[in-house]
Amino acid sequence: MKLQLAIDLLDQKEAAKLAQEVEEFIDIVEIGTPIVINEGLSAVEYMSKTVNNTQVLADLKIMDAADYEVSQAVKFGADIVTILGVAEDASIKAAVDEARKHGKQLLVDMIAVQDLEKRAKDLDDLGADYIAVHTGYDLQAEGQSPLESLRKVKSVISNSKVAVAGGIKPDTIKDIVAENPDLIIVGGGITNADDPVEAAKQCRAAIEGK
Repeated sequence: MKLQLAIDLLDQKEAAKLAQEVEEFIDIVEIGTPIVINEGLSAVEYMSKTVNNTQVLADLKIMDAADYEVSQAVKFGADIVTILGVAEDASIKAAVDEARKHGKQLLVDMIAVQDLEKRAKDLDDLGADYIAVHTGYDLQAEGQSPLESLRKVKSVISNSKVAVAGGIKPDTIKDIVAENPDLIIVGGGITNADDPVEAAKQCRAAIEGK
C-alpha cells in the first residue's frame, strides 16, 4: 500500500520544500491541478529534480488530446499522469499507450463518474494502471466520503490498482487502510497540518499497521 502526497495550493518551490521534508514517509508526490494551472509543467520538472526516491505525479486531469498531453508531462519528469474517467475510451487508450511507451503509468480519476462499477470495469479492460475513486472538494463540503465508492470499484476490477482520495486525514486514514487500497492519496490532511512532517509520519504508520 502506497502513500501519495497531493500538493495543490503552494508554488513549485514551496511544494518541493515540503516534499523534501516528508519524503521518507511518502511514495508519490503529486503536483496538483492548481499548481499546473498556475505554473505549468515546469512545476513538475522542478519537483522531479528535487525528490530522489519518490515518484512524481502530474495531476493534469486530461480530457482530450491524451497522447500529446501525456507525452508532455513525461517530458517534464512525470512518472504518473492523470486522465479523467469520463473521457472517451479512445482518449483513455491513447493515454495508456503513450504512458507505456515511456515506461510510465496512468492514473484514471473517477471524479464525476456516475456508474462507478461499469466504468471501472471498462477502464480495467483498457489497461489503466490505477483507478482512483475521488470525492472532490465540493462534495467533501457536503460531507461525502470516498469509502463506499472505494468498495464498489474494488469489487469489480481485476488488473488495475485502486487508489482513493478525498478528505483523508491522519485521524481518518485507518478506515481507508482497512479497505486495503493500493494507493492512498492525502492532500490537506498533511499540507494543512500544524506539523506536516508529523502528519505524514502518522499516515505512514497507519498504512504499516503501527
